[in-house]
Amino acid sequence: MRRIAVAAALCLVAGGGTACAAEGAGTVTISGAWALYPMAVRWAEEYRKLHPSVSIDIAAGGAGKGMADALAGAADIGMVSRAIAPAEFAKGAWAVAVTRDAVVPTVNAGNPALRELLRRGVTRERFAALWIAGRPAPWGELSGTARPDPVRVYTRSDACGAAQTWAGYLGGTQEALKGVGVYGDPGLAEAVRKDPRGIGYNNVNFAYDAATRKPLAGLRVLPIDLDGDGTIGERERFYDDRDRLVAAIGDGRYPSPPARELYFVCGGRPARETVRAFIRWVLTDGQAYVPEAGYIRLAAETLRGELNKLDGAETSSGERRGG
Repeated sequence: MRRIAVAAALCLVAGGGTACAAEGAGTVTISGAWALYPMAVRWAEEYRKLHPSVSIDIAAGGAGKGMADALAGAADIGMVSRAIAPAEFAKGAWAVAVTRDAVVPTVNAGNPALRELLRRGVTRERFAALWIAGRPAPWGELSGTARPDPVRVYTRSDACGAAQTWAGYLGGTQEALKGVGVYGDPGLAEAVRKDPRGIGYNNVNFAYDAATRKPLAGLRVLPIDLDGDGTIGERERFYDDRDRLVAAIGDGRYPSPPARELYFVCGGRPARETVRAFIRWVLTDGQAYVPEAGYIRLAAETLRGELNKLDGAETSSGERRGG
């Protein structure tokens, strides 16, 4: 868990005087999706500069943990990197979208067929054959070469939005994904980095270096042959740095899924003003930090709708839209 001493003596103004919030109101606990973790940390760091007396505890552990912790009251906010299920709304989940990102396929930078893979890309159907059908294949089959080296498929072992989103793109569910299970975004990236014949998938900010905005050392992002013509054309060529990929996600050239919205989830609309104030800031001033952190800003209309939920102006249909 990363504790960030964030933010202010948040007090409520009532009856002409100032009344401090309830006991413990200076702490916000956040748990869940690896996909949203780097962004949440950045938001917390910036919020601290404005409100230095609120502490924010942030722990990554997967979207499933974030949802479970939020519904159980073990965390004020769950980070969830997938659509919210109707059954979760029925259990009391309250959700607001806060940003967007995507899941990308990854290979080892020393892959024996890397040059052809980057030139040709891989189609959705071939990815599905690996992860959903579990059909063994040599790298030559994916790259159009004679390489006999077998493809080694990796997936996530933890309940997470990245796996569910990638599986949804391929026409399945996380439970249907084949491959060697690895815990967490960093773990999956590291498994592929260590295996020249490995293939996996990661959230954008675990596939690229935050400083250089290039793919992590030892890792390459594998282009998706979106039009199925056997080559990566100009409109499909945006994987060599994070900024170009983020732009492609934003303008729709990278498909959704595996692009998706990311959510803050609570066990009902937050009762404590400290929690509501942080979420309100994230949906307003906090959006200024989204692009530089490697995420995609939500449309202004969407943000207004999420703020309406926070202020209690949502309808039941509006709550469903949030999932």
